[in-house]
Amino acid sequence: MGKGGGCFPSKNKIVKTTNKYANSATKPTSATDTTVLSPTKNLKVFIVFYSMYGHVESLAKRMKKGVDTVDGVEGVLYRVPETLSEDVLVQMQAPPKDDTILELPSPLELADADGFLFGFPTRYGCMAAQMKAFFDSTGLLWKEQKLAGKPAGFFVSTGSQGGGQETTAWTAITQLAHHGMLFVPIGYKFGADMFDMDSIRGGSPYGAGVFAGDGSRKATETELALAEYQGKYMGAVVKKLVHG
Repeated sequence: MGKGGGCFPSKNKIVKTTNKYANSATKPTSATDTTVLSPTKNLKVFIVFYSMYGHVESLAKRMKKGVDTVDGVEGVLYRVPETLSEDVLVQMQAPPKDDTILELPSPLELADADGFLFGFPTRYGCMAAQMKAFFDSTGLLWKEQKLAGKPAGFFVSTGSQGGGQETTAWTAITQLAHHGMLFVPIGYKFGADMFDMDSIRGGSPYGAGVFAGDGSRKATETELALAEYQGKYMGAVVKKLVHG
């Protein structure tokens, strides 16, 4: 998957291609193709995450709330598969997962989304192995560039203030680049709370975040509000990209 998909042929001349991964979406469409987006169909932002102790999950739930405030856009929560055995999770004192949030049935389901918010805890400044394993399973989507042009953002949790709130997002951008996706950071759109120095707060211009500490610290209302804002912001971006 490290190799690129090559170049697309010019529209002004016929070029024979042997690229077996050529995206069918680049083929000329029929003049009679009148497919239009149903005005009653909600756009979907998939909020796909991994959370061991519940910190990322708390951000994900508030993100859905934010997405759902945008008219015509719906947030859909999914968790990625766990790669650790139940015995290991018990030894790590991981709490039970919320069974009301479904596990994504297949990576191929991602093709049905109009945008994404991916959440994960950090492991040495990068995404957790469970999330990396999930991205590694999206090879068929990459092969046909099914996600190209779709917007995506990140949200994270770290154990400390210097634990990777920004580097975890930086290193995850490579996943989007190979899929041809559009990285959507939140910048400083959240406003004055982005500059507050009176309290500890996770999150950065790259996306919402929470400091988990030893696992006992819960997300603050400011951290949750930033997550909700990111959901609302992504919902608006998706709507604008689709409808103009």
